[in-house]
Amino acid sequence: MLNSTLTKELHRIIPRENVLTEIEERYAYSFDASNITSKNIADAVVFVESVEDVQAVVKFANMHSIPVICRGAGTNTVGACVPTAGGIVINFSKMNRILELNAENMSIRVEAGATVDSVQQAAGKFGLFYPPDPSNLKVSTIGGSIAQNSAGARCFKYGATKNYVLDMLVVTAEGQLMHTGSNTVKNAVGYNLGSLFIGSEGTLGIVVEATLKLIPKPEDTQVIMAYFDSIEQAVVCVNQIIEYKMFPSTIDFMDKNAINTVEQFYPTGLQCDKEAALLIEIDGEKSQLSVLREKICSILRINKASSVQYSTNHEEAENIWIARRSSMSACAKLKPNVTTDDIIVPRNNLVKLVNGVHSICERHNLTACLVGHVGDGSIHPQIPIDFSDEKEYRAYKIAKSEMYQLAINLGGTISGEHGIGLEKKHYLSRVVDKSAIDYMRQIKKIFDPNNILNPYKIF
Repeated sequence: MLNSTLTKELHRIIPRENVLTEIEERYAYSFDASNITSKNIADAVVFVESVEDVQAVVKFANMHSIPVICRGAGTNTVGACVPTAGGIVINFSKMNRILELNAENMSIRVEAGATVDSVQQAAGKFGLFYPPDPSNLKVSTIGGSIAQNSAGARCFKYGATKNYVLDMLVVTAEGQLMHTGSNTVKNAVGYNLGSLFIGSEGTLGIVVEATLKLIPKPEDTQVIMAYFDSIEQAVVCVNQIIEYKMFPSTIDFMDKNAINTVEQFYPTGLQCDKEAALLIEIDGEKSQLSVLREKICSILRINKASSVQYSTNHEEAENIWIARRSSMSACAKLKPNVTTDDIIVPRNNLVKLVNGVHSICERHNLTACLVGHVGDGSIHPQIPIDFSDEKEYRAYKIAKSEMYQLAINLGGTISGEHGIGLEKKHYLSRVVDKSAIDYMRQIKKIFDPNNILNPYKIF
């Protein structure tokens, strides 16, 4: 808790214009996209502009046992940015610079507040590519992506954020600086500390800079939309594409509810009478795309796709992706609140997962718009609800628990890319051994003995 004396001390550390202390300002930074509320709000919001700023704030917080919660764009959906114990929210929106792009080494060094989109745009100017693509990439920050190990649709072919982090500059709980890797594509020196920080949700240290691996940018891309008269046909087709050794950059899924909801919100000519759709992006050399496209389209038709379309230019492809990325925003038009989840199973159990989620939601009178990166076995149930309706909210909480257990029963887990935060911490013991959780707690205590870094998240 920041009293007046500590607030004055904070103002001496950070310029007054970069510290928000009015209740309305603090309230605005005490939420993220999870809809989770807390009885506590931030005691102060600090806009940092340099590594030294972050160090100064952390040293101050550690000295006075004040919680520190890092915030990029606040788009995470598991409550990882919610200041449940009050404290200082560090906002990285002013630390958003691209510090260095080395085309020869195919790497880029950026501040934590740089957006995924800005990194992709910068890399593209040199014919290079940063593949991770969370749906909110226009605003999603690199620091936030590292904290949650975000992935996106391209994870099927290219992997998640963890596959592209070469090095991180981390501020420890004591305010010291630590590098976790090197600016080389291979590093076999000591423990891989980077793997601890990626996905740790800001509980072990604060990533202030990251050096990311880039790869050659594909010469061209094309998007295929395939519609099906049943969910089973669509999901079975995913495995058929992979079995035929076809590896598109994305294989995404939309069910009928998602198709209709998106089309109402962002009309692009989606076929609303179909039960499911697959959105498949292919990339590579331009001369080879037409051959690859026809092979995939042939597999789609053999597997009873009722309609197959493909983009003929980048504008058409972008419109399709905007429609897909708009699914959560579209759901928000249906009711006052919208939740999105993240469950994943081995692909051979995808049909059971999708049908099971539908059955659970129908049983609890909930509308579910299902989208997902089915090439990975990942599904995002998006559920519009009214949190003020106690009966509906209670039904949602029960349904969520049942969906998690369904994924677990099918050999999967409760998060593939969104993280744990507050939303899923009570379910962690269902999927992680007690001994493993005990070691996690010990690691947390070693890195953060005073428990100031995003406390009470994950476990």
